[in-house]
Amino acid sequence: MSGRTEGGVARYALAILLACATASPSLAAPSQAAVESQFENWLQTDLWPEAKKDGISESTFKAAFSGIQLDWTLNDLAPPGFPPAKEQKQTQAEFSSPAPYFNEGRLQRLATTGRGFASQYASTLKRIEKTYGVPGSIVLAIWGRETGFGAAKMPESAIQVLATKAFMSTRKDMFRNELIAALRILEHGDVTPDQFKGSSAGALGQPQFMPTSYFQYAVDLDGDGHRNIWTSVPDTLASIANYLVKKGWQRDRGWGYEVTIPIDVSCAQEGPDLAKPIARWAGVGITRISGKPFPSDELKASGMMLVPAGRDGPEFIVTPNFYVIKEYNNSDLYALYVGNLADRIANGSGAFQGPWGDVGKMLRSDVASMQKTLEKKGYDVGGTDGLPGYKTRRSIGQWQEKTGMKPTCYPDSSMLGTLK
Repeated sequence: MSGRTEGGVARYALAILLACATASPSLAAPSQAAVESQFENWLQTDLWPEAKKDGISESTFKAAFSGIQLDWTLNDLAPPGFPPAKEQKQTQAEFSSPAPYFNEGRLQRLATTGRGFASQYASTLKRIEKTYGVPGSIVLAIWGRETGFGAAKMPESAIQVLATKAFMSTRKDMFRNELIAALRILEHGDVTPDQFKGSSAGALGQPQFMPTSYFQYAVDLDGDGHRNIWTSVPDTLASIANYLVKKGWQRDRGWGYEVTIPIDVSCAQEGPDLAKPIARWAGVGITRISGKPFPSDELKASGMMLVPAGRDGPEFIVTPNFYVIKEYNNSDLYALYVGNLADRIANGSGAFQGPWGDVGKMLRSDVASMQKTLEKKGYDVGGTDGLPGYKTRRSIGQWQEKTGMKPTCYPDSSMLGTLK
């Protein structure tokens, strides 16, 4: 969450000057002042008519944009008249062991704080669990992961961020829609313009909802007539639970189990589309790493194999609720982090027992190259984006099995010479 700084503006200006230096000398360098002027004109002649049509009053519109300027420090900007930013050549390793993501010290601190809040807001969480069916520990874990239980500073004006991106980002249409939704929030009176804070990506308040998500999922649990996800903890917690329920959370089920998968059971069976009753996974020898049996009431319910680092990391059988958590942030590691933190808050458990191995270091472009090759061979890798999601991991495992290799189900630099 970066604010407006002289250093940030200077860096951006330097990048533009360098870009202009390589352009045609007959083209004059654009002016930030000229773009600011275009922005002011855009507000009045383009945005205001749409906002007015959407029910936004003139007083709300003026209050929202009082003192607002373009924020040149934000990412993914495409100012009108400026040359397009050149794609930076990748020089950094994108993939190594996921272990640093699960920083033990931070997880322990969050768990300790989370247990304190579990006690402080016990009655609120009990009400939420009864109403929504989402465990309080899961709600607390997401709150903790997103904003450190509301402690994260959010100095950004949400209107300034959204307006900047709606006017001159690479995704103007999306952010314009979010900006109009933000104005509707102000019109409703749930928050004042000076309290309307968010992240540098435009996400609002303690749950980090985009404005359109706010209208879909935010709730007023404390009964004051406002859906206040900025300063009301009850509203924040209930809004997170409501989000999960509307995304499909299954009552009376957890997120999943860390397991041991026998070596003769293929790791190329992971993914939500290959769900089986947990009893069938147990039947091929998959056991909980804790040594405890799977709960009897879970045996007939569906579960999915998850090997986020292939054979070089902890292994899991997850429930459909795991993929609901991923709706909050589409990352296997994020959902595992939330699940592990929730377990720590609920029962004092610790880190995953399976070690994260060294999965090798590669550029994202290397993984994309593997994906393109696998795709040409007929495998469904889920897209050639350079990110090793479950379809890519599964495809690698299937290719390894087909070529007589020991399946690891994860990209490795040694494959670059053999996957042709």
